[in-house]
Amino acid sequence: MGSPVFEEFDPESDCDCPGCVSRRRVGANSPPARFGGHPAAHRVVVVATAAAAAALGAAHAVPAFAAPQTSDRPGVPAGDEPETPQGGKAPLHGPAGQSARPGGLAGPVKSPPTTRADIIRRAKEWVSAEVPYSMSSYWYDGYRQDCSGFVSKAWNLTGNEWTGSLHQYGTRITKEELQPGDILLFHNPSDPEKGSHVVIFGGWTDYTHSYYLVYEQTRPNTRRQTTPYAYWSNSDRYVPYRYKGLTAVTPGAGAQVGASADGGSGPGAGVTATTTSFPGRAAFGPGADNPYVTQLGRLLVERGGARFYASGPGPRWSASDGWATVAFQQAQGWRGADADGIPGPSTWALLISGRGRDIDPGQLPTGTGQGSGSGGAIGGYPATGVAGAPAAPSAPRVPAYPGRGMFRPGAQNAYVTRLGRQLVKKGFGRHYTTGPGPRWGEADRRGVEAFQRAQGWRGGAADGYPGPETWRRLFS
Repeated sequence: MGSPVFEEFDPESDCDCPGCVSRRRVGANSPPARFGGHPAAHRVVVVATAAAAAALGAAHAVPAFAAPQTSDRPGVPAGDEPETPQGGKAPLHGPAGQSARPGGLAGPVKSPPTTRADIIRRAKEWVSAEVPYSMSSYWYDGYRQDCSGFVSKAWNLTGNEWTGSLHQYGTRITKEELQPGDILLFHNPSDPEKGSHVVIFGGWTDYTHSYYLVYEQTRPNTRRQTTPYAYWSNSDRYVPYRYKGLTAVTPGAGAQVGASADGGSGPGAGVTATTTSFPGRAAFGPGADNPYVTQLGRLLVERGGARFYASGPGPRWSASDGWATVAFQQAQGWRGADADGIPGPSTWALLISGRGRDIDPGQLPTGTGQGSGSGGAIGGYPATGVAGAPAAPSAPRVPAYPGRGMFRPGAQNAYVTRLGRQLVKKGFGRHYTTGPGPRWGEADRRGVEAFQRAQGWRGGAADGYPGPETWRRLFS
């Protein structure tokens, strides 16, 4: 049967056969299944993976990991996430291919130089091609079609790595240090082949840093979507890493330490990127129609500027490009003529390299400066009164998802009340005879189920318990 168009839990664990439905509804009395699917298959999987865990775990160093977590809602398996079995380390194009390192796979670890923009561009290639998931097949570019092969491709590694070795190519970072092109790695030593996963971080989508844009290889094919941090399940076991081979923005002639602005004579003059050169300010502004405008828009979207675009980005310059550029410039702390909405060398260098601060989802662009080249304008348009110029966007209104544990029998908290009031507001409160109130009850569950079914979801996707996607849609 087809998967629902959202990812509440696991696209393959929403089976609506009587056995699975019963397990989800009454499964509190049964031990949680580790990998989802049909209960009868769990014992076989556990036995089959024990030997593999011992063999693979002994051969590879692994990053730090946390203790196994338990399910936070009755009947939901603790390991309920996309099944992503992966192959081991291999040369490009597979075991029959030529090794990328002299003397086989045991050579020194090398991190070929690349930029954040190039990492995201390579990730998007598989998303556009909808590369099918496989732990044994290799795509035309030589990379294995599983989660670790996908990251190997995006990081431009010389061979196919796996979750037990990818950390060697990265530096461990914190959640708040994450930027597009970094990864979130979950390596499970107890079941390294089937119990692990790795995804590429594409940027935060909300000001609370509760959701982010993910690029990942999972069944049925490569996808790009909004995902709760750190992942749908096993969230506390994902570790952020930054690729060691990232190239840096290098100062050119006349650059100063702490350079920031785009002006030709102010701080930051002469800053250039190590890859794509700055096309010049003449490539941007009213009347511009060229590929550089499209490239700028896409880079701004990756850095948090998607809300400024009703459509596109495209090759024709618009007020949306100007507003998004202002927001990015002001995120760097620039003001006045240095944040006029027209990209200069420093703006371009930061976008191309992935450096600098992302646009805060709650950030509202303020008035622009009156300096040279600005004229009190945003992106070449007057700051106010321009047809088509968007109003300053409002901050996101979707509250952070509190977790499934807040919505289960016996739960009593403010989130239940908030959920119930939103159900009433959306027209799904007919099951309440009193309230809504803070104690989770059947009226809450039936209201959520009605809302889920209104989205076109069936089976396990409409069980009446709100997950991250239900919460997002309900409060959008």
